Amino acid sequence: MPWERFRIETMEALRSSSKGRLSYCPGWSPALGQEILEGYRAPPELSPYSGWVLGKMLSCAPKEMAASVGLEPDETAFLAHGLSSLTISASPPSQLASTPASTEAPSNTQGHKKLSVPENIQETFTVPPVSKGTGIEGLIRLHEEIQKLKGKEELEQRLDLQEQMVKAAAEEASELLKRFDELKELKQHQEYQHLQQEIEKSSKEAQGQQEKLKEEHQRRAKLLSRKLREAEQQRQRQEELERQRREESQERLRRLYSIQEEVLRINQQIGLNYRHKELPGIDLSVYSNRGNQICGEVSGLVRMTSERAFPAQADVASAEQVLLEMQRLISNMQEEIALAIEEKRRHEEEAVAAAAAAAAAAERERNEELQRQELAKTQVPDRGKHIGGKPQKDELQVKAEEKTMQWYQQLQKESEQCVASFSRLGSSKDSQEKKIKMDLQKAATIPVSQISTRAGSQLKEIFEKINNLLLGKSIHCGGHNVSVTQHPEGLEFAYFKLAEKFVKQGEEEVASHHEAAFPIAVVASGIWELHPRVGDLILAHLHKKCPYAVPFYPALKEGTSLEEYQRMLGYQVKDSKVESQDNFLKRMSGMIRLYAAILQLQWPYRDRQGTHPHGLNHAWCWLAQMLNMEPLADVTATILFDFLEVCGNALMKQYQVQFWKVILLIREEYFPRIEAITNAGEMGSLIRFKQFLEKCLQRKEIPLPKGFLPSSFWRS
Repeated sequence: MPWERFRIETMEALRSSSKGRLSYCPGWSPALGQEILEGYRAPPELSPYSGWVLGKMLSCAPKEMAASVGLEPDETAFLAHGLSSLTISASPPSQLASTPASTEAPSNTQGHKKLSVPENIQETFTVPPVSKGTGIEGLIRLHEEIQKLKGKEELEQRLDLQEQMVKAAAEEASELLKRFDELKELKQHQEYQHLQQEIEKSSKEAQGQQEKLKEEHQRRAKLLSRKLREAEQQRQRQEELERQRREESQERLRRLYSIQEEVLRINQQIGLNYRHKELPGIDLSVYSNRGNQICGEVSGLVRMTSERAFPAQADVASAEQVLLEMQRLISNMQEEIALAIEEKRRHEEEAVAAAAAAAAAAERERNEELQRQELAKTQVPDRGKHIGGKPQKDELQVKAEEKTMQWYQQLQKESEQCVASFSRLGSSKDSQEKKIKMDLQKAATIPVSQISTRAGSQLKEIFEKINNLLLGKSIHCGGHNVSVTQHPEGLEFAYFKLAEKFVKQGEEEVASHHEAAFPIAVVASGIWELHPRVGDLILAHLHKKCPYAVPFYPALKEGTSLEEYQRMLGYQVKDSKVESQDNFLKRMSGMIRLYAAILQLQWPYRDRQGTHPHGLNHAWCWLAQMLNMEPLADVTATILFDFLEVCGNALMKQYQVQFWKVILLIREEYFPRIEAITNAGEMGSLIRFKQFLEKCLQRKEIPLPKGFLPSSFWRS
């Protein structure tokens, strides 16, 4: 350790100093010093024991004595010479001889340590005589040397004792330093623990305070959130009421606009029919004047309600009454024109009848023979047809009901009127109008072509795009914006093309992929609900391409060509070539499946779900009318199977027991009728339909059709 090194250096420096070289007697005292000085001042004399000492010393060899007392070589020679010449005269020989030899030296009266004398010293030996002064001086020298040796021994002992004391003090100091360090470390630990306890205590207090503040904050936040929620709910209720009122007002306003458009369109037809004013026996100026007067009334009503921005229901009712009057006006006018034309044609026919009677009769007979041969498969069975060799007990209808036919004819009439309403846009040669026509056709048909079962959000985007187009908003199509307001006839043109595209998708897309019927149908149903005009046109197109969707079996009328009649039945005829029966059934199946899907689906993204514009009640009527009519070979089995496979589950849930009664009626009574008129090569559709009926009756359930859109689809 460093402090030991410093202590040793300090002791060495003290030893080498002038005081350190001095000899000290531990038992020294002033009295003793005075006695010693007096002894030095008195004449020298021998102690009474000097003879004994000398006798012992003379018995030893000079070298051994010198070695025992630590004398130098010259002192050893001197001592030997002195001892050799010394004559012990202090005590008589008799006393020396009579003194017993003792192994222990007599105790010194001054308190000096005992002097050890070798035991092998001979008691007497012969010493040559020496002078008394010389012997005494030698003895004094000897005594001084002995005292020096004693001083050295005592000094060494004191140094050893001092070193031991210093070492003990150093060890004690080291132990004290260790204890001090331990005590200091203990105090530091105690202070650290106390400080940590204080910190934990303050932390717990702060945490408790923080918890209290947090609870208070949460309580206030809940209170504020509840107030905000109540305020938000109140605001939403007000907004909902305002939105409903605005929607109702907008719906009434749209209805007024549609009525105005219809009135203007009818008035335009009156103007187009005014070309027949030269027909004999009719006066069309009355219809024209009344039509213009009604148009003025409707325009004034629409202008007045537009200024108020909130048309009343009474205004809409008044406009509808005017529309009915306008429709009766055009109907009366057309009937009068038709009668006049018929009268004129009758006169013309009577004029040429005599010349062409023979040729017409021959041609007619030849055509009838060809038609009978070609349409043997498609003719409706006679009422007297026998089933299984037995006569039929109850005969079915051959024609559709009168009410159904009126509905069918009304839809076709509306379709023709729609075509006439955009006649200028459809036949215009102007480049600008041609461009508008092409843009509107793309805007109406392209979104329908993009309908798929990928995601509900995609269907929603397509629906919004079509709806915005029909509402007169500008949409982006073909790299630029398109709107039906770009042309007065743009809306009617968009209505017609959109309805035509929906039916064409059923004819092509659904015919190839049956599961595609549902996304197309749900978009068509949603557009139909918001724009009834589109729904009527969809039905008109569907009935024209697939008369079995009415249901209606067109009859062959006199004077109708074979190709025209085949087109009326739904066949495609190109260059006098009729499509194959398989392709025909495939197209009919696609359109029936689309119609069955429309009957049961509604657009789900509506704030308020309303009544289906053409719902399951029409599906029930269609099925009942089909079963009331005589079946057609290969056609009836196909369309009944497709219709029930798509719409059967919805009808089962809606009508339950009544529906199963109809299914039993089909299997027990109607199916044998179909089987009786089916040839051996046309049994495929019949077998498929029979297996479907048996499976459904066995399971007492009609499964959901393939491709039906689940509720999770609308969240995708």
